[in-house]
Amino acid sequence: QVQLVESGGGLVQAGGSLRLSCAVSGRTTYAMGWFRQAPGKEREFVAHINWSGSSTYYADSVKGRFTISRDNAKNTVYLQMNSLKPEDTALYYCAAKRLGGVVVTPNAYDYWGQGTQVTVSS
Repeated sequence: QVQLVESGGGLVQAGGSLRLSCAVSGRTTYAMGWFRQAPGKEREFVAHINWSGSSTYYADSVKGRFTISRDNAKNTVYLQMNSLKPEDTALYYCAAKRLGGVVVTPNAYDYWGQGTQVTVSS
């Protein structure tokens, strides 16, 4: 069983930065992803990282502003968010993926955290 706990969300002005963390317990060698969901919208892919951290993939909307990373010794995955925009406001979730293949759809992931709120004011 895998448990995921996100932290690091908060209120920030546009142009600011936040770093989200996802603490992983149980099996820690899965690929990981970050998703977000704004009110009234579907959950959308943000970023993915493979189990070793050697490969990453980003949604076009965050490419160049967000960085996903992981520290397997600390069982933690991070999402560094810079140059934040009001449209980045959402509940951010981390997720773990047991198998390879598609990485951008929520259904491809097997375990989810409870989410952490990010609010960007204009």
